Amino acid sequence: MKIVMAVIKPFKLDEVRDALTSIGVYGMTVTEVKGYGRQKGHTEIYRGTEYAVSFLPKVKVEIAVPSNQVEKVIETISGAAKTGQIGDGKIFVLGIDQAVRIRTGETDNAAL
Repeated sequence: MKIVMAVIKPFKLDEVRDALTSIGVYGMTVTEVKGYGRQKGHTEIYRGTEYAVSFLPKVKVEIAVPSNQVEKVIETISGAAKTGQIGDGKIFVLGIDQAVRIRTGETDNAAL
């Protein structure tokens, strides 16, 4: 079992969710986050004064999947989140040692 964690642009969330649903992935956790990478932030003008915005708004999507679905999930997220511009985001894959569905007590793949 793996967790696929993607940090993407907020306006791409609906496209990513729809794409994942189309391949049979229904559960995910979404968190609004801020960060920067190669973008290094940007500047904005507010009431005539220029401000440096160091951290840009992003969305972190976390999906727990069986190990054999990881590559398909990565391809799906990459395709749906890509704009071709700097700041499209990153995808990380982490291992899961154990999963338990609280309501039923199911464990591991059955709990996903």
